[in-house]
Amino acid sequence: MSAHNTDHPRLWLLLAANGGLGYAPVAPGTFGTLAGIPLFWLLSRLSPTGFTLAWILLLLLACYCSERAGRHYGVADDGRIVIDELVGYLVTVALLPFSWSAALLGFGFFRLFDIAKLPPASWFDREMKNGVGVVLDDVAAGIYAALALRFCLLVFS
Repeated sequence: MSAHNTDHPRLWLLLAANGGLGYAPVAPGTFGTLAGIPLFWLLSRLSPTGFTLAWILLLLLACYCSERAGRHYGVADDGRIVIDELVGYLVTVALLPFSWSAALLGFGFFRLFDIAKLPPASWFDREMKNGVGVVLDDVAAGIYAALALRFCLLVFS
C-alpha cells in the first residue's frame, strides 16, 4: 500500500474539519469558526505583509482541502468542512491588533453574515459547487463582517 493512497485522504479531511471541529454534533460551522480566535491572536503578531501571506496560503490550502473533502463526502459543502469558516473569520479580523472585543465581536458578525449569505456569498454558495466556491462564500461573508466590525470599533472606541 502506497503512502499516497488517495482513497483515504485522512490528512485533507482533518484539515478541512479544522482539526476535527467540523465533526461537532451541533453547529459545526460555529465550532469551526472558533479555531479562528487563537489563529487571529497568533497572526496579529505578524507584519501586515506576513499576515497577508499567511492568509493567502491558508486560502489556497482551504480551497484544496475543501475540494478534496467535498469529493470524498459527495457533497461540495458538507457540514464537516469548516476550514472555510476559519478563512472567512480571518478576513473579518484581518490586520487588526488582537483584542478580545475585536475577536468576539468579529466572531459574532462573521457568523451572522455567514448565515445570512448576502450577495455575492449566496451566488458562490449556489453556483460554485467546488472547493473554491465553498471558501469564497465565507470570504464574502468575512468582508461584510469586517466592515461591520470596523464600524463598531470606530464608533465605540
